[in-house]
This record gives sequence, structure tokens and C-alpha cells, in this order.
Amino acid sequence: MDARLQEKLDALPTEPGVYLMKDRRGQIIYVGKAINLRNRVRSYFTRTGDTRVFVSMLDSILEDIETVLVHNEKEALLLENELIKKHKPRFNVLLKDDKQFISLRLDRTQDYPRLEVVRKYERDGARYFGPYSSAGAIRETLRLINRYFRLRTCTDHVMANSKRPCLLYQIGRCPAPCVYPVPPEEYRRSVDEVVLFLEGKASELVDGIKGRMKSAASELKFEEAARLRDQLLAIERSLERQKVATTDFKDQDVFALYRQGDRIMFYVLWVRQGRLNGGQAFPFGSQEFPDEELLPSFVNLYYDQGSFVPEEVLLPLEPESLEGLEALLSERKGAKVRVMVPKRGEKHELVLMAAKNAEQAFIERKRSKDETDAALSKLQQKLNLRNYPRRMECFDISHFQGSSIVASQVAVTDGEADKSRYRRFKIKTLEKQDDFASMYEVLSRRLKRGLEEKDLPDLLVIDGGKGQLASAHAAMKDLGVEKVDVVGLAKSRDQEVFDRDEESARSPERVFVLGRKDPIILPQNSAEMFMLTRMRDEAHRFAITYQAKDLRKSRIRSALEDIPGVGEVRRKTLLRHFGSLKRVQEATIEDLAEVVGPSVAERVHAALHGHPEEDEADPIREASLADAGAAVDEKSSEGGSPAGSA
Repeated sequence: MDARLQEKLDALPTEPGVYLMKDRRGQIIYVGKAINLRNRVRSYFTRTGDTRVFVSMLDSILEDIETVLVHNEKEALLLENELIKKHKPRFNVLLKDDKQFISLRLDRTQDYPRLEVVRKYERDGARYFGPYSSAGAIRETLRLINRYFRLRTCTDHVMANSKRPCLLYQIGRCPAPCVYPVPPEEYRRSVDEVVLFLEGKASELVDGIKGRMKSAASELKFEEAARLRDQLLAIERSLERQKVATTDFKDQDVFALYRQGDRIMFYVLWVRQGRLNGGQAFPFGSQEFPDEELLPSFVNLYYDQGSFVPEEVLLPLEPESLEGLEALLSERKGAKVRVMVPKRGEKHELVLMAAKNAEQAFIERKRSKDETDAALSKLQQKLNLRNYPRRMECFDISHFQGSSIVASQVAVTDGEADKSRYRRFKIKTLEKQDDFASMYEVLSRRLKRGLEEKDLPDLLVIDGGKGQLASAHAAMKDLGVEKVDVVGLAKSRDQEVFDRDEESARSPERVFVLGRKDPIILPQNSAEMFMLTRMRDEAHRFAITYQAKDLRKSRIRSALEDIPGVGEVRRKTLLRHFGSLKRVQEATIEDLAEVVGPSVAERVHAALHGHPEEDEADPIREASLADAGAAVDEKSSEGGSPAGSA
């Protein structure tokens, strides 16, 4: 260690704060917090027998250390979190905001509440249930609720503009408050039962339904009694599958970690109202710092994503900033949160359970990573690539009847989708379809940006054959990009058949490479082929999705231009006021009248809602309608027909 750095270590303050380690290029490589900055930072240089790679590298890569003083542990946690998100240091735990936590939201302040699928928790007075471990788990829950509790599934916009009840009303899955005067107290009872079901309060819910069933039977309302009986059986079966984890029926998040060297796996086990509700694994590499430093940083970043904050947070080890973490989580929740490190009892058993899940997730990921590494190595060998294809990008061109030409870029890092590097392009230099010229433009724009930002992939995969590959190579050559590999992936196609009695066959997927006339045929069921085709299909999906969105906007824009009395000025005024075309379409007549006057507002609203359409895809409505379709099929198979369909 040089004298200048040693002098800086000796001058470090003993107050709480955050420290930033920088390398010789001035890049921040690690952000940490401490109650005593001097003791914490100096500990990295005074530990004996520490074999961690990063600690031994400090002398060679560390150039400077900066500190920021704060008043207490809580402020240190907040500042550390902000600096990690801002600088993304390579040796810190980094959580991407990929909206992976699916939950249900119920706003009971509405007259006729509905369940919504959300990815974020907000302090808005609504009830949140979850998170759910998968989309499949939440769909199963929604299917049961939609079938037996009969809450509306349509959005507020659809409900406000409905003129007649939908299919769900026809088969008895919704009381249609959008059209009929449903008694609020009756609907509220269904809402209360949904809350009891989602909270797992079986006895209270079952007792209430049993009482209503007996009452209906005594009043000779046998159809109602039969419906309640089916509801009761379905609820009991569902609640039986939920394992009771604790007897105090609290909301808890249980954290654990498992590591081998610099690779670490965090695991979060979710317990809601005393019942196991699922869990989530979070893998990280290049993590050389101690567990007691990484754990509170991970917990802080986890809840900063908008995750639900429970009553209790259970940890496997005691971090230095336990009290600060407890104060920070309590502030985010708006109520007291206990952060504990249990040593015995039910809570300790939960921590052990989370630790087993962390270890199992680590083993499975290691096996999966080994398989991915083997596939990437085979891909490099069979395609004769210069680079190991750790970072790959795939490009696809899409058009609609020769116009509305767009392109997509999807990215894969270490065999997994890297959505932070997804990009969409509008073709600017062409008005008519030309796949080769479009590919040249897109690759030129991507590579030019990559050269400026020093961010180029190892392998470019072009959706197409020799022509598209040649266009991509021309763009690379014109920009002087030589160290990036490029291949073309051509789809399988029907082969010509000259004998009428011979069955038609499809050619295999083909990979075109530069400097070779014939394509390379990889084993069609191999891991490396699957990796390429999956990336190509994802690029195609991404391009089509973008194109469909662009066409919807164009239709709305055209609809505005065709409305009598709405010229260029009023169209721009509407868009400027509401912010987007979608919000213009969602606006009420009163909202529109404030901008363009009553008469024009009525014309705009009528033009945009002459044929009311559903909003963007709603998972709850999709699940309920799918279930409704199954119910219709079931009735049809019995020889009947849905009510009201005569």
C-alpha cells in the first residue's frame, strides 16, 4: 500500500457514514456503510489469513477511498442504497427493477372493488396480497375467486362505458354492477369473503358460508344452497394445500443466503398470516465482501423495489446496522416492523427452511450454469467464432404490408435474457419494404452507439439468410467493427417435393457465417441450437409487439384527424393536455370539454368510443374469461345452453 493511501486510512473519521472505493481509472468499485468508518475500512487491510480474492486485490486495484458522513445508521442505509443504484459498482449486490413480484391489489374504497394484478406496493390505502411465486399461482387463485366470489373483473374504464352485461354475467360469474343496480351491501359481503380467503382465515370464512348455505336451504332456495356448497368445498380444498408455518399468524419475510467463494445465493421465503406463500431466489457473482455487509444491503435494495414490507423480517445473522434497518423498514411500511435473528423456536425453523432453499437454488443454478457454459462453448466451436459468445444480440425486421417498418434488438448474457439491453427501432431512411437496407440501417445505428459507449456484444445474430448477413457485414465494415462475430439464422422452410406420393418435409434451421458458401446445420435438438432459435423467436415477438403498439397509436391519431371540428391545433392541444393518445381515449366527455368545449368533446368521445374495446390485456379478466369459456363448454356438453343465450 502506498503512503498516500495509508495516510488517508489513518485520517478516516470514526462517525457513521458511507465509503466509496475507487480503482485507478476513478471508477467506483464498491459502496459500503459503517457505524465506524475508520474501523470498517481499515479492517480490509489488517485481516490475516483472509483468502478472499477481492481482499488480496485491493492493493493492486484500489486507488482512492471517499467517505460521506451521516448522522445515524438509517441515513447510512438510505445513502448506500442511492449510491449503489446510481453507480452500479461491480463488487456490490445489484438488484434489477424487473417487476418480478406479482401481487393482488384490492381497493375497498370503491363502490364495487375489483382485484388487480400489480407489481408494486404503494401506500394508497388499498389492501395488497402476495407476493405470488409465479404467474401460474396467481392465475389459479384468480380462477377460484372469479368462479365462487363473483367480483367484477372489468377495468374501471370498461365498467363506466358498458351498455350491456358480458359473458361472465350470463353464466353467473359476475353480478354486472356495470349495468344493474347491485345492492352495495351484497357486493361488500363478497369483498369481505375474498379478503378472508386471501388472508387464509379458513374458520371464519367457512363458518360464514355454512351459515348462509343452511339459511338458503331452510328458505327452499336450493340452487343458491348448492352454489354455496360448491364454493365451500373449493375453498376448503384450496386452504388445505396451504402449509401452516407459524402459530402467531403474522406476515413475515424470511431471508437466508448460501455461498461458495464469490458466488452467493440469497433466498426470500414469504409467510403470510402464518402460511407459506412461496419464495424467490436471487443469485449473484463476484461478491467478495462479508455476509454481514452484503445481507443488509440486499434487504435494503429488495424493499426499495416496492416489495411488500411485512410485520416481521427474519435474518440468518445479525448485521451491524440492525436498528437502522428496522427503523428504515418501519418508515417504509408506516407501522412498526421487527427485524429479528431468531435462535430457536418456530422462527428459527423458518430461517433453516429458507437456508435449505437457498442451498438448493444455488446447486440448481450451478448445474444450469455449467450446462449453459457447455452450450456456449459448443456454439463457439461449431460456428468457428473468434469470441466466446457470452453477450449475444439478435436483430429482426418487421413490417405491415410493406409499411410501418420497425426492428427489434434482444440481448442474451450468459444464456439468459438481458432485458435492460432490449431496444426497438423505427426505420428512418426507408418508406417501402427493403429488408436488406433496413438491416443495414439498424446495425449501423446500433454499432455506432456501441463504439461511442464502448459497449459491443461478442456475437450478432441476424434473423435471415445470406442477404441480411451481407447487409450486417457491410454496416460493420463501414464503421470499422472487426472484433465482433456475426451470423445469420434462417428459418426452416418447406422443401420442394417432385413426387406426389412423397410427403412434404421441412428443411432444418440453418446458420450462415461469413466466408462460407453453404450454411452450417447444427443438431436441431441441441442446446446451442435451442439457444439461437429462442433468441430469434424473442426478437420476432418483440418486433411484432412494438409494431402492433405503433399501429394502434396511428389508428387513434387518424381517428382524431378525421373528426369534424378537430384540426391540427386541437389535436395537438388534446395530446399536450392529456399527455398521450391512450389518455385521450380514456378521458370522459367532461374532461374533454375542459380542453375543446362541450360540442367538440362529444364528437371526440363518440368517435373514439363508437365501438368500446377492452383496455390492454388484463390477467384477471383473461383468467375469468378463460374459465367462463370452460364453463360454457361444460354446459354445452350437458346438452344445455348458457343463461340468456336463447
